[in-house]
Amino acid sequence: MLRKWIFVIGLCVSMLCCGCSEQTEASCAVDKTAVTNEDENEDEKVTRDFFAMDTYICLTAYGENGEAGIIAAENCIQDLDARLSTGNASSEIAQLNANGAGRLSEDTCVILQEALHLQKETNGAFNPLMYPIMQAWGFPTQEYRIPDDSELQKLLSLIKPENMQFSLETGTVSFSVSGMELDLGGIAKGYTSDAVMDCFCSSGVTSGMVSLGGNVQTIGTKPDGSLWRVAIRHPDKEKDFLGILETKDCAVITSGGYERYFEENGVRYHHIMDPATGKPADSDLLSVTIVSQNGLLADGLSTALFVMGLDKAISYWQAHASTFDAILYATDGTLYVTAGIQDDFSANYPCEIIQEGMQS
Repeated sequence: MLRKWIFVIGLCVSMLCCGCSEQTEASCAVDKTAVTNEDENEDEKVTRDFFAMDTYICLTAYGENGEAGIIAAENCIQDLDARLSTGNASSEIAQLNANGAGRLSEDTCVILQEALHLQKETNGAFNPLMYPIMQAWGFPTQEYRIPDDSELQKLLSLIKPENMQFSLETGTVSFSVSGMELDLGGIAKGYTSDAVMDCFCSSGVTSGMVSLGGNVQTIGTKPDGSLWRVAIRHPDKEKDFLGILETKDCAVITSGGYERYFEENGVRYHHIMDPATGKPADSDLLSVTIVSQNGLLADGLSTALFVMGLDKAISYWQAHASTFDAILYATDGTLYVTAGIQDDFSANYPCEIIQEGMQS
């Protein structure tokens, strides 16, 4: 059996890698002929890079309050990781899964509430109860296997939100079916990047950014007043990118089947599961990038739209164009960009602009 485990970042930001460790730089492969890496205010820049939430994290802040903002943000990330990690036996989520019931903190309740809202909004394309199925495929432990259909059918009975009781007011959660387990990993990094921006803001940082694996979020502009430039990685070409997005005060979050997968008998099995089948989503999209002021929303939608596939993803954007934009790369090599960011995205490949009135 040939098995591959890929940890890659779906997007890279100019001015990021100069503050990262060697390991982080390797995952932030930027073509510097297209993405500048010049800092006019290098003396005012504070960076911190570390590993948390199962990914490498880079924090960058500018100005006299940069150090305070970085310290607050790192403490926030570590705190959320300790509460949300399924792999940490003492976390709120792990305790809930082990006991079948529990009480969650305010932050965790907010994340769960939004996860359940997205589950309804996307007709189940996003589902926070997929952990039993992820375990069956071996992704949390890297002990990969292919579950048979009868096993998956049994597991599908464990991912029904109607079998989970949740009170936002009291924070209590319980499962009515034994074996159900919660995993907020598909949305937690987006909430975390939002929280980092709050830490920066409360510390007086007006120019900064965070990269959590494939999640990037910025506050303000670069110190010289120019926009942040985010390179969207080409899913088939590790050292190439689909184009450059100029942005400020936004989250830019990418999901794709190329990020984590294993191969068996020449077949690739990626980690983005379709809640309808319990199998890797058979999508005609290779990568989905969501651009939104709401990082939590962007994180969940990057997964949901990938599961939906191209036509449904376009329709979903047309119905919610006021809340996010998207960059979609299809299996046939076509690049799609929603109209809201067409002037901000410089594509390296021919692309089609999705208009709000288009019929998918």
